[in-house]
Amino acid sequence: MTFALPDHWVWDFWIADDGTIFHLYYLHAPRSLGDPHLRHRNAAIGHATSDDLITWTDHGPVIGPGRAGEADASAAWTGSVIRDDAAGLWRMFYTGSRFPSPSDDANIESIVAASSRDLHDWDTASGAALEADPRWYELLGSGTWHEQAWRDPWVVADPRGGWHMLLTARAAEGADERDRGVIGHAVSEDLLRWEARPPLSRPGSGFAHLEVVQWVLVEGRPVVVFSCDAEHLAGERAADGARGGVWAVPAGEIGTEIGVESATLLTDESIYAGRIARSRSGEWVLLGFENVGERGEFVGRLSDPLPLRWTTQGQLVCRVDEVVR
Repeated sequence: MTFALPDHWVWDFWIADDGTIFHLYYLHAPRSLGDPHLRHRNAAIGHATSDDLITWTDHGPVIGPGRAGEADASAAWTGSVIRDDAAGLWRMFYTGSRFPSPSDDANIESIVAASSRDLHDWDTASGAALEADPRWYELLGSGTWHEQAWRDPWVVADPRGGWHMLLTARAAEGADERDRGVIGHAVSEDLLRWEARPPLSRPGSGFAHLEVVQWVLVEGRPVVVFSCDAEHLAGERAADGARGGVWAVPAGEIGTEIGVESATLLTDESIYAGRIARSRSGEWVLLGFENVGERGEFVGRLSDPLPLRWTTQGQLVCRVDEVVR
């Protein structure tokens, strides 16, 4: 049973597991907008729960756009949730989007923090947590891209102490202005104060952007997944007419360089914004949102879990023809 809302499109999402219940946080916008492209200007974060990653109970919106002048003044976009044991809280880091013009696609993205004791009610008083650092990352004013890409934060604990945040970003420099998509990086000692660091991947890897990045251990082996559709491939990938979708690449320890130039497809772009989760039975699965339908239309609902496995060659693959029930 896919997660869908009758009157809203649903797309990017992230999952928090409290040990008993899976908490789904999802972007949604009303279908009454007509044009699916307009959903980005009208996105809010909703909440649903499940005990099996298949059947979901919807709890409605939990975070919407902020006030005028705030980092999320236009819309609230993709994020992640992490447990802060030291504070006895759950912390959400999500993307704040500001569109300076009502008619222009140009927008400025930054990271916003929220906190919760129960994963249901969220306090957004923490506000902006992190801005792109122009020493390493492209800003809107550079004129090379239609947005200031600094979004989709994925937070991971470092076993040696502290925290890492991986982000969708673009490098400040690169021979091919289109081929500057990188995995941004920031660090924190306490989940409150963040410091941007140089990117964990290199420009020129064939991606104009790498969206919804996730670093995760699958059967004890680190892997990074991200999404990039064919429209946003660059360099040789674009020249060769490669397909887009959800990508995966074996990785090293959290915070080390990620060789995204070696990434391979997990799914085509009929499924997008893939997230890896572990079911209660211990099976590793991929969920994504259903993106492109048979007639090329935007679908806007979540997929059921799709099983994952490692090949003998060390490549993570998804069995898209087999749904976990």
